[in-house]
Amino acid sequence: MDLTGKKVLAFTDEEFEDLEMWYPVLRLREAGAVVHVAGAKAGSVYHGKYGVPLQSDYAFNDVRSQDYDGLYVPGGWAPDKMRRVPDVLRLTQEFHRDNKPIAQICHAGWVLISAKIVSGYRMTSTPGIKDDLENAGAIWVDEEVVVDRNIVSGRRPPDLPAFMREFIRLLGSRSS
Repeated sequence: MDLTGKKVLAFTDEEFEDLEMWYPVLRLREAGAVVHVAGAKAGSVYHGKYGVPLQSDYAFNDVRSQDYDGLYVPGGWAPDKMRRVPDVLRLTQEFHRDNKPIAQICHAGWVLISAKIVSGYRMTSTPGIKDDLENAGAIWVDEEVVVDRNIVSGRRPPDLPAFMREFIRLLGSRSS
């Protein structure tokens, strides 16, 4: 599906899961989307769990959700850091309020939990945060990808092809 004209914001911090960051960013760009990466500081280099570097384009507090069509949150240990940042939670809530696609995989559900947007949603994740999602009101299922309204969720790196197929499909089905 062609995503030309679509803009996606991706969150990052130290210890993102390398494949869960790079595979989605590259797939989105291959489909024609513009992907901007936001971290705590603009122009900073963040490292994945396996050492792969990624430079942020913007700081969390420098981006506006209304400038983007969708949000991507990678897994790894980065979500545990990001969920403590008020601007991350604000942006996540704004994307959700505006019914824009939000994709999260593995431990990224922590960000959505802290943003208080998962209650009543059918979701998946790494089994390690199943209890966290259920305690926040989500309906957890063990499937490679789940789409419920505007949220696309995935479990782990082997699920990335199905996960990205659905995120790209959802982004492409929305008018800018």
